[in-house]
Amino acid sequence: MTALTTAQKIPVTVITGYLGSGKTTLLNHILTGQQGRKVAVIVNEFGEVGIDGQLIEQDGDEQLIEFNNGCLCCTVRGDLVTTIDKLRQRAGELDAILIETTGLADPAPVASTFFVDEAVRAGTRLDAFVTVVDAVNLEKNLEQSVEAQEQVAFADIVLVNKTDLVDEEQLQRIERRVRTLNPLARMHRSANSVIDLDLVLGVNAFQLDAKLQVDPEFLGDHAHEHDADITSIVLREQRPVDMNRFMSWMAPLLQKEGDRYLRTKGVFNAKGFNERVVFQSVRMLTTMARFHAWGDDEPRRTEYVVIGRDLDREMLAAGLADCVAK
Repeated sequence: MTALTTAQKIPVTVITGYLGSGKTTLLNHILTGQQGRKVAVIVNEFGEVGIDGQLIEQDGDEQLIEFNNGCLCCTVRGDLVTTIDKLRQRAGELDAILIETTGLADPAPVASTFFVDEAVRAGTRLDAFVTVVDAVNLEKNLEQSVEAQEQVAFADIVLVNKTDLVDEEQLQRIERRVRTLNPLARMHRSANSVIDLDLVLGVNAFQLDAKLQVDPEFLGDHAHEHDADITSIVLREQRPVDMNRFMSWMAPLLQKEGDRYLRTKGVFNAKGFNERVVFQSVRMLTTMARFHAWGDDEPRRTEYVVIGRDLDREMLAAGLADCVAK
């Protein structure tokens, strides 16, 4: 097989960022602006249920691949190599690969996969690591999470998101904090992860030499251990849920213990709605919105993922069950 030139290789954009920063929202924004281009989307989630996969907008030009059985930076790197190897055989018909990592991923092992494995290196090129940061919670995330620090430090592009929820003084303080961790990254502001796609795609921002200067062991083996206190729980319910009862239960719980419940995300079979209802929370901040309608033959069910510290499965399961519509 003739070696591919750099221009012929499939460009890969990796979207990282801590829990709830807006990665899936950015992914959807990119896909919405990529009509007509053939894009493969790889999504890795911290938990056994692929909520993000259900929330990604697809129009037939995307191929969605989900990894819910581990983290790309450690337990399923072999799966990533196998998948990329299959995708690279479509060079010439596939325009781009987008990878959304779990919010607890260390980006360095993901990146090194594209250089250590010969087959992957032959058919793909890393275009950029785009790290989305939550302007509301970034300072607290950096204090509490090594992964949040690594994601900012490794970024080629930092997207300071949720700028509509903080004032200018806090924004400037956040940007200074980002600069102390990563003085070289390009930095942009956004609300709802809306950004000019020319600023994040096809930018050729990933430079191996620069990464090796920062971390000479970048291409070596990376041992990454997640915080053992952070776990995920999946709650399922077949019966319709009364969303008023759910909010009356969940909102006070998050206000009281938002630092424990780092991230929650769920697709709900809600009483009175023909559409899926999507509820999300990041610490104490919550959003709820309608999504696509359920299909006529599609089983309606609720799947709610909770990520946090020292979670009480029985209490959470009982709480959701108590929200079933009477």
